[in-house]
Amino acid sequence: MIYDLIAPFYDRVNQNINPSDFVDFYEQNFTKWLKNKPELVLDLACGTGRITRELARRGYDMTGVDGSVEMLGRARDMAEKEGFGSEILWLLQDMTDFELYGTVDAVVSSLDSINHLSEHGELERTFALVHNYLNPDGLFLFDVNGKHKFETVYAENTYAMEEGKYFCVWENRYNPRSHLCDFYITVFERQKDGRSLRHEDVQRERMFPERALTRALETAGFEVLAAVSDFDFTPATDESDRIFIAARCKKPVPEEERDKG
Repeated sequence: MIYDLIAPFYDRVNQNINPSDFVDFYEQNFTKWLKNKPELVLDLACGTGRITRELARRGYDMTGVDGSVEMLGRARDMAEKEGFGSEILWLLQDMTDFELYGTVDAVVSSLDSINHLSEHGELERTFALVHNYLNPDGLFLFDVNGKHKFETVYAENTYAMEEGKYFCVWENRYNPRSHLCDFYITVFERQKDGRSLRHEDVQRERMFPERALTRALETAGFEVLAAVSDFDFTPATDESDRIFIAARCKKPVPEEERDKG
């Protein structure tokens, strides 16, 4: 899996992303949309766990799910260094087929993880799973790369970066008709003898129009609460590089919970 190889670059690529800003925004949404502060929170496709750890730091009972062994390993190592080694449950699972031990109060999925659901039916299957593992009226918060980013930042651009013994070249090819962007990734891994091993892979993201996300969420049983373009809750448009979606899980409250009330 190529994301095992680019794990050393991942935090560098996202170095302009401040986890505290994301979590501040998430907590504003918790206050805005939930009656009570959530206790159990799932970070879906958590990557190296920067946002997972920040949520744990603020007292949430966290589970982090990711499909990359290397990403999850780095997340676990950093959590142990920061004193959260036993406080976060890390699960190596694909976001389209994950299983939890019970339900949670909120699910977050950050940094365009949803865009990676490029194959037919993956978006709908993931949303259905999130709905299944959310408590009634639980909150689902996620972001996607918007149309403007696919057409300008990705487009036909090529990027290169170096980290330690790794050198990575990342070429983009975006098809505006299919809304699919292919990333041709080449990683050179320098060996002790001076030679380099070459690893190649193709990853894909799909640009989801807001209406497609809304339709899929509603089909899964969610009520869409907001679609904004920044942490100031500015309404999203086609010119937004990133779109944040807040959705409420609509399902019957279990009878035992109603009895408690």
